[in-house]
Amino acid sequence: MPGGYPPANVDNPQRAAQYGPQMDASPQDRQMSPLTELPLRAYTPRSQLRAAPTYVERAAVPAIDAHNHLGRWLTPDGAWMAPDVGRLVATMDECNVAAMVNLDGRMFELADNLARYDRRYPGRFLTFCQLDWSSLASGSGSRQLVADLTRAADAGARGVKVWKSLGLEYADAAGNLVLPDDERIEDVWATAGALGLPVLIHTADPVAFFDPLDASNERLEELSVHPDWWFGDRSRFPTFERLMDALESVVSRFPATTFIGAHVGCYAENLSWVDRMLTTYPNFNVDVGGRMAELGRQPRATRTLIERHPDRVVFGTDAYPVSARAFRNWFRFIETEDESFEYEPSYAIPPQGRWAVHALGVPDQLLEALYAGNARRLLGITDF
Repeated sequence: MPGGYPPANVDNPQRAAQYGPQMDASPQDRQMSPLTELPLRAYTPRSQLRAAPTYVERAAVPAIDAHNHLGRWLTPDGAWMAPDVGRLVATMDECNVAAMVNLDGRMFELADNLARYDRRYPGRFLTFCQLDWSSLASGSGSRQLVADLTRAADAGARGVKVWKSLGLEYADAAGNLVLPDDERIEDVWATAGALGLPVLIHTADPVAFFDPLDASNERLEELSVHPDWWFGDRSRFPTFERLMDALESVVSRFPATTFIGAHVGCYAENLSWVDRMLTTYPNFNVDVGGRMAELGRQPRATRTLIERHPDRVVFGTDAYPVSARAFRNWFRFIETEDESFEYEPSYAIPPQGRWAVHALGVPDQLLEALYAGNARRLLGITDF
């Protein structure tokens, strides 16, 4: 029965119910039997769907990539993420990307990032600082952090990047993990607000990274490649829910501070939660960086979120090293109505999950705010 299930084995109903390649000794089954031992990572199926792609060479309006990395801390050898800044700017021009936020201004190399990007190409780059939370282990509380934050603002930092390590890595003098809602760092959030520095905060990680490592974990392949990304050990890490509660607590307690929840508010798997946060807290915003895989399997819900909160969702890619190919895939995702395409076309196996994505078809009237207008307002950009 081509295209359907094979006929039942009337001589052995039990085996028919357990139909598999080795059900009998037919030549076809003997040929298929090696596939029963095929490792999943060796399985790279080619889609037979014939859907014409829409090529989007440039963003429909000048865009700001509000979530990217241009520093040295994420490269294997400690070199600059963009070895040729002039070539980077040319790629941005080709793709109609007017400016880019660099989140890699660690305190000890903030000046280097500012000199390399912001000062050399005024208006094209905005570097955020990263605080050294390890000072919490010294017992000094937030004093050093507040001093560093003030110094970073004076030097030209345009915001604060908080990575997931706050809540998953940094501990106090007693060895206890410090979460974002810890009372000892309240001055940091208040100072950021007073200085007019938006806080782009990445709390926790994909939900599956906190789930058991078993056959039901939808990110098992990714975690097998990056075992250090698994946070399911309850003796070492808080739950995902506890970290989300910490994020909401901080946002609610510091209404004068602007927060940008990285990666769709750090909970792209649950857009109802994100919608509630955006509805409840006027100081909360989200960027879409690094979550095309999650958003693209719920395109209608994602578009609805953007339509409900047109002034609160910010464009960002988190695609590094920067490439025209990555930009154009994002533009296709946002602007077209294409169906079933790769969210990471440079990978043979989709890194975050074995599924395709579907484009959002964001209405033209919302593109300017999503691509740039919201970022201009939040970051105080007046250059364009």
